Amino acid sequence: METKESKSIPLLTSYKMGPFNLSHRCSNRRLRIRVVVAPMTRQRAYGYIAQPQAKLYYTQRTTPGGFLISESCAVSHTTKGYPDIPGIWTREQVEAWKPIVDAVHAKGGIFFCQIWHGGRVFNQDQPNGEAPVSSTDKPLTCNNIYGGQFTPPRRLRTEEIPAIVNDFRVAARNAMEAGFDGVEVHGAHGYLIDQFLKDKVNDRSDQYGGSLENRCRFAVEVVKAVVKEIGSDRVGIRLSPFADYMESGDSNPEALGLYMVQEMNKHGILYCHMVEPRMKLLEEMSECTESLTPMRKAFKGTFIVAGGYSREDGNKVVEEGGADLVGYGRTFLANPDLPRRFELDAPLNKYDRSTFYTSDPVVGYTDYPFLDNTDTSASC
Repeated sequence: METKESKSIPLLTSYKMGPFNLSHRCSNRRLRIRVVVAPMTRQRAYGYIAQPQAKLYYTQRTTPGGFLISESCAVSHTTKGYPDIPGIWTREQVEAWKPIVDAVHAKGGIFFCQIWHGGRVFNQDQPNGEAPVSSTDKPLTCNNIYGGQFTPPRRLRTEEIPAIVNDFRVAARNAMEAGFDGVEVHGAHGYLIDQFLKDKVNDRSDQYGGSLENRCRFAVEVVKAVVKEIGSDRVGIRLSPFADYMESGDSNPEALGLYMVQEMNKHGILYCHMVEPRMKLLEEMSECTESLTPMRKAFKGTFIVAGGYSREDGNKVVEEGGADLVGYGRTFLANPDLPRRFELDAPLNKYDRSTFYTSDPVVGYTDYPFLDNTDTSASC
């Protein structure tokens, strides 16, 4: 039963996402909760295999009925874009995820696996020497997070694209075998699907390039295949139509976003997770007049927003009907007991950006303090 206090905090109000009841128990009482653990690259999966320390990381951030989205999981060996990211394409990778997912479920969490292909976002220091694949053969001109240049990509041939679609389908099946409750298709932030969606990157002349319909074809085919494999009520998608991450911008982002949510409606997916227009560049918030409102109104499922949200921003967007749920990435990283802090309006830990993408299994990963500053294994 909701209390008077919880009703005054929109982020801590009742919500049912398809078959999932999102809730949170704290202070010996149950609250409904709209705060989502957003996906964030952690780079602690040595050899592309999720490690035991991930069990602590995710369970620290798990509450009964809380919704978590995993870090990006690569769908095949063709997308080893960053070192030490987890994969979901081999038997060993699936088995490594099982105890992590089981631990989240043991605490009552709802856990989705984000499935991902980086495309031309590909670190040059890969041992197999393969060129990354993309919608284009245009190389990235920016440096990667390690200071070096990205490897120039190879344009996917039309007849190769169905195999990449199948990689996403198999990854979704593997995620369900690992015990995840569903998958989020990563279609944002300048990675492979986004490289097809955006007209400043996609320079193809086949049925996957040119018109808006053609540029969205690959994304729609991926979602259709994943839905057929695991069911529409287990599928979400992340999109960033307004962003220009990894030199992947679009000339008409609102039209792109609207078209994509309308296509997603046709397949009845569970949720759409959109990045706010103010997050045009990675880690930078900018003033803007654009809004996700048209996409929010058009989409028929659960609408999740993310992008630099504070407690106050989150309460406002939920109260005003701009979103059903709010994703928190860096804030949840630094505050494993974030729902508790939001409930009490308690001070937040500051995140340390320098430890975001290190390989240390503890520092910047599982060592952020809880409110009581004594127990890092519990989340409330």
